[in-house]
Amino acid sequence: MGASAATGMQMVAARPCIPACQRMLGSRSVVSAFGRALSTRTGFASCVKTASSGSLISVSRKRFAVRAMSQGAVQGLPIDLRGKRAFIAGIADDNGYGWAIAKALAAAGAEILVGTWVPALNIFETSLRRGKFDESRKLPDGSLMEITKVYPLDAVFDSLEDVPEDVKANKRYAGSSKWTVKEVAETVKDDFGSIDILVHSLANGPEVTKPLLETSRSGYLAAVSASSYSFISLLQHFLPIMNPGNSPNQHALPVLFLF
Repeated sequence: MGASAATGMQMVAARPCIPACQRMLGSRSVVSAFGRALSTRTGFASCVKTASSGSLISVSRKRFAVRAMSQGAVQGLPIDLRGKRAFIAGIADDNGYGWAIAKALAAAGAEILVGTWVPALNIFETSLRRGKFDESRKLPDGSLMEITKVYPLDAVFDSLEDVPEDVKANKRYAGSSKWTVKEVAETVKDDFGSIDILVHSLANGPEVTKPLLETSRSGYLAAVSASSYSFISLLQHFLPIMNPGNSPNQHALPVLFLF
């Protein structure tokens, strides 16, 4: 199954977890002022670190502000993102964390690009075009969030060579092209040259409705591929087209990981 947007995702790349993110990405400033502002000023982040393991543990908070954000209660980030371009992978409706983050970024002035799971692309674009999301697109100044471009994306597949023939022939993928991670990154580069912000907001699994003890090994590995490894793939292909950050480390970039 492809990687789709999930409304029950948990955020791990946030201020309380910077040491863990640093280990993952090799630079403390990868989670930059953007990430700190997002986690501390808008109530997005929810993660803790235990002294016993020293590792990252993500937790789901029912009080998470996604619903309020999606319904127009965006307060905006306390930073100026005008002239910056964000790519958010995993938006397929107006209810998920990716949508809420897109609104916060747009309210701060960023240009928004979206990657949408291929089977959900048609209904998402149709709903967007017909104004079904207009209410939840409202920003604090009364304007509507603008999505500059929506890209078809299935982050389970790094390149076209990885896609099985049955997926290529699946009618849900008919009419769409260049939707593997490598192809999307190349298309974004062709269209815009570069981006400044990358958000991973993907989660899926073929056995997500099963009880834990009925989960198969293959189902578990498929979920990890779609929901976790996809972040690594996004980094591999999008980091080369990301503009340097404003830190002493010129390669430090604002990146958020949600799953």
